[in-house]
Amino acid sequence: MARVTVEDCIDKIPNRYDLVLIAAQRAKDIESGSRILVDRDNDKNSVVALREISENKVSIEDLQKSLVMGLQKYVEVEEPEDEEVEILSAEKELSDLDETFSSDMLSDEDISNSMQIHGGDDDNFDLEDASDIDFDDDTDFGDDDFSDESDDFE
Repeated sequence: MARVTVEDCIDKIPNRYDLVLIAAQRAKDIESGSRILVDRDNDKNSVVALREISENKVSIEDLQKSLVMGLQKYVEVEEPEDEEVEILSAEKELSDLDETFSSDMLSDEDISNSMQIHGGDDDNFDLEDASDIDFDDDTDFGDDDFSDESDDFE
C-alpha cells in the first residue's frame, strides 16, 4: 500500500501542528498496546497513526483529550471554600447524630404495640376482674371531710 503523507490528513485536521501532535499521540497509544484499526503493512507506528487519521478510523476529539491529559503536569483541583467545609462537617455531624438517635428510638410499630387502645366492649368493667382488689384495706385517702352524713346537696 502507498505511504500516507501529511497532505492526505490535512482535510481532517487543517492545522499541521495539531495534526503532528495528534498523530504522535496516536502513535504513542499504539506503542503502549492500543489496538490498530488499519492493516499495518510493515509500517511504523507514526505512519499507521496517520493512516488511521486519514481514513477516519479514530476519534480526533478523543485523541485531543488524551493529548492534553498527557501534557498536563498539574491538574487543578477545586478545593471547597471555608464556609463549604464548615457546612459539610456540620452535615456529617448531623448525620452521625441521626444514626445514633435512630438506633435508640422506638419505631412506630413498637409504640403502637405498647399502647393500650380502649374502645367498644372493652370499656365495660367486668366484676370478675375486680376479684383481685382488696376492699378491706384501711388506707386513709384523706376523705374525712366527705362523710355519708352530709347529704346537703338534695
